[in-house]
Amino acid sequence: MMDFAKINIEDLIPHRDKMILIDEIVEITPGYSITSSTVNKDWPLLTAAGVSSLILIEVAAQSAGVCNGWDRIREKGIESSKMGWLVGIKRAEFNRDFIPLGSEIVTRSENFNKYDNLRITSSVSRIDGDIIAEVTLQLFQAPNDC
Repeated sequence: MMDFAKINIEDLIPHRDKMILIDEIVEITPGYSITSSTVNKDWPLLTAAGVSSLILIEVAAQSAGVCNGWDRIREKGIESSKMGWLVGIKRAEFNRDFIPLGSEIVTRSENFNKYDNLRITSSVSRIDGDIIAEVTLQLFQAPNDC
């Protein structure tokens, strides 16, 4: 069994450079992940008021990707395909419009339905313990032979 502390975020999700919004993997299992992200000036959707809360959909998707990437590595090895997932938004509720620069967002994403290359995930994002978003996503990954 591989220790997740020795895994880079780039090993788990297909994003690179400025599109990686996850700064730290706090906890990871085959069923859920907890990640930490700090809003910075390079984030998409930045305005003078802060970053639009819509970005929390992408944070939820990347947090879910961390969990499912870990599952992939455990089953198929670290060199297995890092192909991304198509994401559908089933539900998204936000408790604020903007998130200030420097805010630390802690997101817990959990697979509550898993079948082959389909996942339904539920994510909760918090700042200082307060819920700022709840997002349910449908994830689909094309088979490697497509």
